[in-house]
Amino acid sequence: MTEQSLPPLDLSQEFVEAATKSKAWPFEEARKLVKRIEKKGSDKPVLFETGYGPSGLPHIGTFGEVLRTTMVRTAFRLLTEDKIPTRLLCFSDDMDGMRKIPENVPDRAALEPYLQMPLTAVPNPFGGDFDSFAAHNNAMLRRFLDTFGFDYEFASATEYYKAGKFDDVLIPGDREVPEDHGRDAATLGAERQATIAVLPISPTSGRVLYVPMKDVNPKDGTITFADETGEEITVPVTGGKVKLQWKPDFGMRWAALDVDFEMFGKDHMTNAPIYDKICNILGGTAPEHFVYELFLDEKGEKISKSKGNGLTIDEWLTYAAPESLALYNFQKPKTAKKLYFDVIPKAVDEYYTFVQKYEQMPVEQKLQNPAWHIHSGNIPKIDMPVPFAMLLNLVSASNAENKDVLWAFISRYAPGVTASTHPELDALVGYAIRYFDDFVKPAKSFKVPDDVERTALEKLDETLAALPADADGAAIQDAVLDVARSIERYQDPSKKGPDGGPGVSVAWFSALYQLLLGQEKGPRFGSFVALYGIAETREMIRKALAGELTA
Repeated sequence: MTEQSLPPLDLSQEFVEAATKSKAWPFEEARKLVKRIEKKGSDKPVLFETGYGPSGLPHIGTFGEVLRTTMVRTAFRLLTEDKIPTRLLCFSDDMDGMRKIPENVPDRAALEPYLQMPLTAVPNPFGGDFDSFAAHNNAMLRRFLDTFGFDYEFASATEYYKAGKFDDVLIPGDREVPEDHGRDAATLGAERQATIAVLPISPTSGRVLYVPMKDVNPKDGTITFADETGEEITVPVTGGKVKLQWKPDFGMRWAALDVDFEMFGKDHMTNAPIYDKICNILGGTAPEHFVYELFLDEKGEKISKSKGNGLTIDEWLTYAAPESLALYNFQKPKTAKKLYFDVIPKAVDEYYTFVQKYEQMPVEQKLQNPAWHIHSGNIPKIDMPVPFAMLLNLVSASNAENKDVLWAFISRYAPGVTASTHPELDALVGYAIRYFDDFVKPAKSFKVPDDVERTALEKLDETLAALPADADGAAIQDAVLDVARSIERYQDPSKKGPDGGPGVSVAWFSALYQLLLGQEKGPRFGSFVALYGIAETREMIRKALAGELTA
């Protein structure tokens, strides 16, 4: 059990009423759960569950499952005016056999003797104080969940099996069950139709065995099978002597723990009816489900813990705060999205935009705002005068290697704003330097200006020179647009300028970014010049004309 506690909610009538109509997906799921609990009529705490397979290091999808479930839990609390107790159980399937060795662990050969061993019996390849591979990976998950402040309980499959918490459903007693008590070859897939849903742990080797059963005795709660030595062995299904194959394990766990809500990825969708059926057969009531789309890596492939593709939690947090990661998980959970480094800047800036707009919104929009769900209704007050995208371009233009260089520009642009008055911005400055060094800088490629571009840059330089040194971003942007309107290449007849003539094509700004910053996209150019400085921008133009940037 963690030491976190549930944050207080605004339970005013206007918030509760707005929650009953909100179209935000957590409220839509929570309303389904309210109906379930009303029908169930139980006074037990409502149990939310998430699952984690520690066969590899936890990735952002794992974190996202806990986060999204927490969002539904918070929505449920508001809908019920926080009168019904709730629990969140993060369950680790750490008794699974290690079917293959992950590609992202040190000394993979050292783990080969432990194939098919329960993950809690596989040595920890990462070193440190953890006594098993599963213990290390479980700790990695818990560390981040604790850092983010989730209220949850952690559960280990190995501990639950050995402690007998599943015994009541593993041994049916007088309950009417199918003759094979969990044997359902049709649910196991072609490659396992010769096995049974109950997987014994070999008393000889300790491996999880996929072997046919010689006998299944539901009344006594025992199974008989041929061990790896060929010896016929009878063991109880209790005390951690066996585990269930993953499909029946889902349903068994729901029945044993009386789970009310669990979400899972789209790859489980076709099996959900099987999970539900097994849960109901074992005396439980299948929980409410929410099926989300899977994250993809930069190549559009499914993220895999064993492959280590995509982003890890620590990698995202190297370049951005966890709230931006939470936003990315909140948005369109039923749409497949690429999860790679290039999505970070947009997520960062969108997060701060949602936070800053929150106070001015009516209640119904507040409950639609991702910030409400990310912060469980307790939205911080954050002033972010410079967006992340702008900081990245400031790093690029100034060649800054430390925060002091950037703060010199920021303090001039926004007097009174310092690292101490704006700690969130100070953190963002550090993130920007790291992100630029690792991802932007290696890809920079400055364009050599052609004759038209040289003329345009010269006119831009003259225009900037005529502006006052303290011109704001809007005035500078207008001046930059005026330069483009006089050059045919950058005119856009589909747009209207202030004098009724053609407007400005996006090709103008694309050219500026490629010529001056070595990239194809950038922030609002006038705002950037206001931050970076007119004199500094003119020096950058001089270098571009002299060929010093391409050199």
